[in-house]
Amino acid sequence: MKVLVILNDPPYGTERSYNGLRLAGALSRREGVEVRAFLFGDAVGCALANQKLPDGYYHLDRMVASLIKHGGDVGCCGTCMDARGLKEDYLLPGARRSTLEEVADWTIWADKVVTF
Repeated sequence: MKVLVILNDPPYGTERSYNGLRLAGALSRREGVEVRAFLFGDAVGCALANQKLPDGYYHLDRMVASLIKHGGDVGCCGTCMDARGLKEDYLLPGARRSTLEEVADWTIWADKVVTF
């Protein structure tokens, strides 16, 4: 099974991106499941490296890194990154700048698309 998870919300302030990454991570650890995640809008902040958070707070950067470690592919909307002044070298290793064309291809590739 091939699953595309699309995130739109900021990394912190709501729990939508958190829950989307929880689902993507759980799916990536299943036998026979391929997972790709595409981050639009403020969700590109989930893939930023070197996040500093208070103790007890969930770390979405670690969740993205775990997804990548388990074979997941993570693309970040380049237009959304530009609008926020984010450069590709700000991203975690394995996360990368991507395009609308690529997420369109991923949507065709996927058996299921889940959005948060």
